[in-house]
Amino acid sequence: MPERTPAVAITEPTNRWTIAVAGVIMQVALGAVYAWSVFRIPLTKTFGWTISQVTLAFTIAIFMLGFAAFAGGLWMRKSGPRRVAIAAGILYGAGVFLASFSAGNLYWLYFSYGILGGIGIGLGYIVPVATLVQWFPDKRGMITGLAVAGFGAGALITAPIASRLIVNVGVLKTFAILGIAYFIAVTLSALVMKNPPANYRPAGWTPSAAQKKQRSAKTYTMGESLRTWQWYGLWTLLFLNTSAGISIISQAAPMGQEIAGVSAAIAAGLVGIISIANGSGRFLWAWFSDLVGRRWVFLMMFVIQAVVFGILPRVQSFAGFTALCVVVLLCYGGGFGTMPAFAADYFGPENVGSIYGLMLTAWGFAGVFGPMLIAHIRQTTGHYSLALYIIAVIMLCSAAIPLVVHPPDVTAKNVEEHVAA
Repeated sequence: MPERTPAVAITEPTNRWTIAVAGVIMQVALGAVYAWSVFRIPLTKTFGWTISQVTLAFTIAIFMLGFAAFAGGLWMRKSGPRRVAIAAGILYGAGVFLASFSAGNLYWLYFSYGILGGIGIGLGYIVPVATLVQWFPDKRGMITGLAVAGFGAGALITAPIASRLIVNVGVLKTFAILGIAYFIAVTLSALVMKNPPANYRPAGWTPSAAQKKQRSAKTYTMGESLRTWQWYGLWTLLFLNTSAGISIISQAAPMGQEIAGVSAAIAAGLVGIISIANGSGRFLWAWFSDLVGRRWVFLMMFVIQAVVFGILPRVQSFAGFTALCVVVLLCYGGGFGTMPAFAADYFGPENVGSIYGLMLTAWGFAGVFGPMLIAHIRQTTGHYSLALYIIAVIMLCSAAIPLVVHPPDVTAKNVEEHVAA
């Protein structure tokens, strides 16, 4: 494994904050996929499709996202971020635009929005994350948290706009308008994207002793990273944290009705509240990880969630239930905000696009495991209590992983010293 060449301060005329702003705009446009629920009722009423049939378009898009993010990371290594981001804008914009021709043709919706759109989203998602982590070696957690917070905020911005358009011009024309808007937003942002010079380091910045302890001194290729147990350790951290949060996301409204005894209409309002927590957590925890370290952030998130899931079955007020769900979703978003910087710390920023892109498969597996676990136990027992207690135990056991994970090139001789740092 080649040792990473010591970074030297290099004067670069490009303003890295311009690239950061472009990256956030790109993520907001891509994150609009989470506003899919606003299309569900109009599509079912207009074309007579079932809820399951309409939802499958979104499921396909998310499934394609995971694989495309990995492919995008590999492609970036060869061609740079700009080409990948432009391709993302074309595919994403075209996919949503072409969905406007799906009148009565469900499979066209799957192909256009699901496959084309999903591939575009995945290619685009990895670009700001992998690019900005190289431009901001001094603020890795903060900048990746900011980027993925944009993705989380996409639905909050898009949902009211799409809802208004659907009322005024219809659901199919809304696809056409949004497709054009996404194409413009992503491709214009893509024109700004580029990697920093080799061995880039902001002038005047020197890594602190604490930062050096939590970072590998070597650059790893994707193949080399997969031959370390640390890659699988980080994958497991992301999988477990995502499983807990997505179990709440999948059952928030019915859980609110059962545990807090509120109406369906009131419980539905919880969905918007926790989506704000999801976006906020992506930035706040990632920013905090720059101060205390990534391992301690995951340790804190697991311990906090163990306590929250243990309390949830006993809460009676809707306000209390909402507050606890907000805490869980802050941690859920925190995992996505912190992990890109975690991967860059351990394997180097140069190949983080492919290394973290493959790590995102944890998202897909968690999306199946978390909701299925809580739904199955709820169906078997007739209540959510046992499922929530089980997740609490899982979170408590998960807290052991951040205590033992360390950079791959930390030798056995100083592992104990690193873990104590």
